[in-house]
Formats: sequence, C-alpha cells, structure tokens
Amino acid sequence: MALPVGIQLRYWTIAAVVFLVALWFLGDVILPFVLGGAVAYFLDPLADRLENLGLSRLLATAVIAVLALLIFVLLALLVVPTLIAQAVQLVNSAPTLAVNFQNFLTERFPALMDQDSILRHSLDSLGQTVQDRGGEFINALISSAMGVFNIVLLLFIVPVVAVYMLYDWDRAVAAVDNLLPRDHVDTIRQIARDIDRTLASFVRGQGTVCLILGAYYGIALMLIGLQFGLVVGVTAGLISFIPYVGALVGGALSIGLALFQFWGDWWWIGAVAAVFFAGQFLEGNILSPNLVGQSVGLHPVWLIFALSAFGSLFGFVGMLVAVPVAAVIGVVVRFFADRYREGLLYQGFSAGAQAPETDDTGTEGQTP
Repeated sequence: MALPVGIQLRYWTIAAVVFLVALWFLGDVILPFVLGGAVAYFLDPLADRLENLGLSRLLATAVIAVLALLIFVLLALLVVPTLIAQAVQLVNSAPTLAVNFQNFLTERFPALMDQDSILRHSLDSLGQTVQDRGGEFINALISSAMGVFNIVLLLFIVPVVAVYMLYDWDRAVAAVDNLLPRDHVDTIRQIARDIDRTLASFVRGQGTVCLILGAYYGIALMLIGLQFGLVVGVTAGLISFIPYVGALVGGALSIGLALFQFWGDWWWIGAVAAVFFAGQFLEGNILSPNLVGQSVGLHPVWLIFALSAFGSLFGFVGMLVAVPVAAVIGVVVRFFADRYREGLLYQGFSAGAQAPETDDTGTEGQTP
C-alpha cells in the first residue's frame, strides 16, 4: 500500500532541504565533483557511440580521456596564456580607453563634456574604477571558484572524477533506478527522461554552440587585428547561452574598441560588425536548430533568475548547478500543470459528469 500523500511530501521536502544544506556547507568541497559530473554527463553520448562501434566501456573511456588530454594540452599551451594576457591588458588599459572616449566626445559633442557635467565626472572615474576594482573582481571570482582547492589541485581532481564517473555512468544510473519507489517508478522515470532531454538539449547542445561561437568570434576578431579581440570573442561566445546577450555584449564592446583602433578605416569597423552578424546567422539558422533543437523548455528570464539566485546563495558552485536545478524545477512544474489541467479543479464537474436529466414535467430526474 502506498504511503499517504502528506507523508510522501514530507519525505521529498526533507530530501530537498538536505540537498540545499549540503550545497551551502560543502560548496567548495564538492566543486571538483560537480565539475567532473558535468564533464561525464557531457561526454556520455560519445562513450555510448563508441560502445556501439564495438569498443568496451573501458576502452571508450580511455579513448575519450586521451583525446581530452591532447585538447587540454593544446589549449593550455596556445590559447589560455593569450586569453589571460589580453584580459589583464584590457583591465589595465581601461583608463586609457576612457580617456580616448572622453576625447572623442569632446571633439564632436563639446556641450556634453563641460567640466561640471555628470558625464564628464563619470568618465573621469570610470577608467580608474575599473582598473582598481578589476583585479579585485578577478581575484574574488577565482577565490570563490577555488575555495580550499587551488587551481593545480582542481586540474588533477576534476579529470580523475570525470573519468571514473564516465566509466561507471550507466551502472550509476541503473543503481539509482533500483532505488526508486516502486509505486511511482513509471512517473519518476518519465520525469527523469524529460529532465534528461531538457539538459541534453541545453547543456550538451548549447554548450557546443557556445564553444563554436567562442572559437569563431575569437579567431575572426584576431584575424581582423582587433586589439583584445580574442578575449572579447571568447567571452561573447561563452555567454551566448542567453539569447542575443552574447552577440549584443560582444558586438558592442568589439565595435567600441574598433572605433578607437580603426577610426577612419570604416571597412575594418564594418568587418567587426559583420563578424557578429554572421555569428548570429550561424547560430540561429545552423547551430541552434541542429544542436539544441526547437525548444528546451528553459525560458531566458527563468535561466537568468536561476543563475542569479543560486550564484548569490551558493557562490560559484550554485551557478554550476543552477541550470540543472532550473531544468528539474521546470519539468516538475510542467508535469504538475498537466495533471492540474486533467483534474476537476481545472475542468470542473461539467467535464466529468453529465448534466442532470429532466422529465416531461420539467423536474430533474436521476441519472443512472
């Protein structure tokens, strides 16, 4: 006999509270395991395809690990140092960029740049503020992301966790399935399939789109010769999981930098703008339809709220789990919304029962 609904709700509430408390107190400790699990989830379809080609799970995992190691070494040697160098230069160059922008406005809009104007005072302090606070922001970001672990430790733990979880992924899923309450196993499996479909479309699909766009923007802006083009392009690609935000932020920053660097060479400024127009066309017509699908059920506003809320409450780890938790909540809400539309509370008694019959005298008769 199934447990009463009230007791079941109590158990699930306790489980949710335990999860949030563990996330609160163990955020820095579980960071490598969250990252490793995300990597394993991302690569599991590739391991399944290699298994279908005849490889064992162990050999498939080993092939993926070797390829990932080679890619990581290439990135660490060729891309990451350049990204860090350009990011530091961009922060240090902020006062100079602000002065250039101020001179640009002074030459063309002198009325806006009076000594007592708010815009003048804002621009005077903008560059120095960014330079002073930029380093603090980067240090705070790294500190919140690393916690008690340093970068070197993470670089060792995350790959090890990812390899082990990738190798045991199917067995872990089967073990969890065996623990499901038998009275609700079909419902939970259906919800889990919907969650997996949503996460697969968003995490794997949109993650791949972000990587492709980041590489495209960074390489294209570097070929044009835009200063700080690599860091701006990669940043625009990585935040493109929020529709239009990546292109708008990256495009505005790139065109602003191009105005200072290529002023008078309108072809180069147009080329920078064309890079982002082409990127939007590539994303909207080729990448997203084929890699993400038509809809993953995660509205951009709900996604931004989840990232902000979990990031504020649980730090960097909260931002990592924000998308999966948002997907779970969205799927569960849609499930209960469907049950609500099937019930009497939504449809009313008229949908589930016939209207009372009347006899010839006009009085109501009994329905069988």
